[in-house]
Amino acid sequence: MTTLKWGLIGAGDISRKRIAPALRDLSNCELVSVSRSRAGLAEGFATEFSARKWFADWREQIADPEIDAVYIATPVYLHAEQTTAAAEAGKHVLCEKPMALSVAECDRMIAASEANGVRLGIAYYRRFYPVLGRAKEIIASGEIGSVTLAQANAFEYIDLADDDPRHWFLEKVKSGGGPMMDFGCHRIELLIDLFGDVKEVSSLVSNAAFGRGVEDTAVASFRFENGACAPVTVTHAAMEAKDTLDIYGTKGSIHIPVLNQGNMTVRTATGERVESHPPHSNFHQPLIEEFADAVLNGREPLVSGPAGRDVQRVLAQIYSE
Repeated sequence: MTTLKWGLIGAGDISRKRIAPALRDLSNCELVSVSRSRAGLAEGFATEFSARKWFADWREQIADPEIDAVYIATPVYLHAEQTTAAAEAGKHVLCEKPMALSVAECDRMIAASEANGVRLGIAYYRRFYPVLGRAKEIIASGEIGSVTLAQANAFEYIDLADDDPRHWFLEKVKSGGGPMMDFGCHRIELLIDLFGDVKEVSSLVSNAAFGRGVEDTAVASFRFENGACAPVTVTHAAMEAKDTLDIYGTKGSIHIPVLNQGNMTVRTATGERVESHPPHSNFHQPLIEEFADAVLNGREPLVSGPAGRDVQRVLAQIYSE
């Protein structure tokens, strides 16, 4: 097998912008089918992206023997049920982040994939940003010395109307939490990749601006296995958008002013330089390509189920503070 045949479960905004185009365009992937609860919308989406089949019920979709793998792009509360069922149907699964609502759900997802001999990946696509790969190289080289501190900020102003299709982001039973759960999880994953396991967590979770069922602002501080400390600050309630990562070491520092753009400044005692390592124009495409390659070559994907569980464990500690 040289091409992985995909079913896409969920046809919302991210699926249209990034996931479906990648599944359609990658040489090692074929988008065969789409499922969405409203059959007319499923059919229109499938036609738009050249998928040959569409389903109103994802359960029927995963029963299709033509499908090798599914991409699950549904609200978080559905991830565990759909991943487990897909794995039991013999399908490899690439699941949107965050992985699930709880560590226990993550454990069930991992157990189902292992029991049925299928691969499980989680869509932490920032792992594939070249600028983060380059930062990892610089840290490993010792150029900035021993890393002592990192700081990540992620600010987006989000106030969704009740009838907005994305309103589930603000409903705790469906999303699990606010900005820390939604996009803070990306920062947690990349920091674990850079510095190793999180050994200690402290947090502040607040409704600073909005009266809603999930937080609109949160600050979490981590101590990693290498001794480095890192605060992560997220909010839905700041006018100014931020997407920053700063890393400080005993001999220098790395500054990434906008993660999604890929420019970085490296400062040491010998001077300062600016490097540019932009991401792929479709953020999800390298993630999907690598997962397909992992399945086709019988290896674990780079961002596996256990990696997603590691992030969920940290999120659980943040929300329990």
